[in-house]
Amino acid sequence: MLLRHTTKEIMERSALTVNPAKTCQPVGAMYASLGIHGCLPHSHGSQGCYAYHRTALTRHYKEPVIAATSAFTEGASVFGGQANLLQAIDNIFAVYNPDVIAVHTTCLSETIGDDIPQIINKAKADGKIPDGKYVIHANTPSYVGSHITGFSNMTKAMVDYFSSQNGPKQKTINLIPGYVEPSDMSEIKRIAREMGISSLMFPDTSQVLNGPMTGHYQMFPAGGSKIKDLQSTGNSLGTIAMGRMASLAAARALDAKCKVPYEMIDLPIGLQATDIFVDSLRKMAGVNVPESLSIERGQLLDVITDMQQYFFGKRVALVGDPDQVLALTKFLVSIDMYPVYIVTGSAAGKKYQKALEEATKDIPHEVKIKVGGDMLLLHQWIKNLSVDLLIGNTYVKYIAKDEDIPFIRFGFPILDRIGHSYFPTVGYKGGLRLVEKILDAVLDRKDRDSTDINFELVL
Repeated sequence: MLLRHTTKEIMERSALTVNPAKTCQPVGAMYASLGIHGCLPHSHGSQGCYAYHRTALTRHYKEPVIAATSAFTEGASVFGGQANLLQAIDNIFAVYNPDVIAVHTTCLSETIGDDIPQIINKAKADGKIPDGKYVIHANTPSYVGSHITGFSNMTKAMVDYFSSQNGPKQKTINLIPGYVEPSDMSEIKRIAREMGISSLMFPDTSQVLNGPMTGHYQMFPAGGSKIKDLQSTGNSLGTIAMGRMASLAAARALDAKCKVPYEMIDLPIGLQATDIFVDSLRKMAGVNVPESLSIERGQLLDVITDMQQYFFGKRVALVGDPDQVLALTKFLVSIDMYPVYIVTGSAAGKKYQKALEEATKDIPHEVKIKVGGDMLLLHQWIKNLSVDLLIGNTYVKYIAKDEDIPFIRFGFPILDRIGHSYFPTVGYKGGLRLVEKILDAVLDRKDRDSTDINFELVL
């Protein structure tokens, strides 16, 4: 009874969040920064903030997350952090020698009003940035948005600082993957390769936060988007941006800056969303879909068809990041499950709310949606009328335990399991894994609750 004080009575709250379904902008900005090869993220604020951001990512990925901090003290809090950041830039290049320092702000530096571009320019003028090295920045105050906003802002900064039309048009497609796992980024790239398409992904955390154990420490792992590739994104045929909240800002910025057209799609989670992704690649690159992908699609379709009776009619509660929740909702509806409670912590706007309402309009149950909600509200909905399955991050396990509901971990953060950084949930192969996880949860509960008479060997 870990949440035994949760009541059934629901009161409207506008200024109080209990058990939030999000974390702060700098966490997402730091994650995006790690998707640049040879990059050292830098938290412009206090040591406490920086320690939290690193810890959140380290606990999720079970990997050492490197970063630096301006280490604000009382003096910096009063007089500003310019001196701290200038000294930090000097020290970082001298000691760690990264290719890029990616500065993200915090509540404190934003409240003070530090002008980061001016500080970067002064660092250049003072000779603190060596030739061939870069310092980029994104404004990421924690009191606005969420980790998804921070990811979006840092991804857009990659366009603002690096992208250019520095040559003739290339037969290359830019892929902005959205806030997904390193395994998902690998799978998205694999699908493009399978179609014979040259692609540039940014950011790209594959082989950064899911690299192999070699016995030798590498401060800057082999993965990540290389600077020369980021600079050439302005020469590409087009951009496919996945997940509106996390990827749209960068795609628009690249279009405005370098006239690279973009297509905005949902995260490729499930059969239909992956079909849209593959078709977007096909049309943009002018290629055919290979037989290998058709086989993968058929395998996913086969499993969905074979197991449809176990999906049908199951009531599901979802909580997580907006782009992931929307794609998951559409996938669940397509396999005849009923996502009846949907909560996202990020305030994604009225258009997003309408997209969720449109996706669930044919469900024969009351559907409750809260954009910019919290897990207390989700728990109260469940207390009033329960569900068959819960999907969300690790913090949802408390609701699952209290209400005795099967639970699938999905999203950020996952602190008590492993695998999310190695096994994708996007694409056809990722859809197979997601279907397996859903079936395992539903059928394990069926077995647990069966009597000796109806405990079946073969389902």
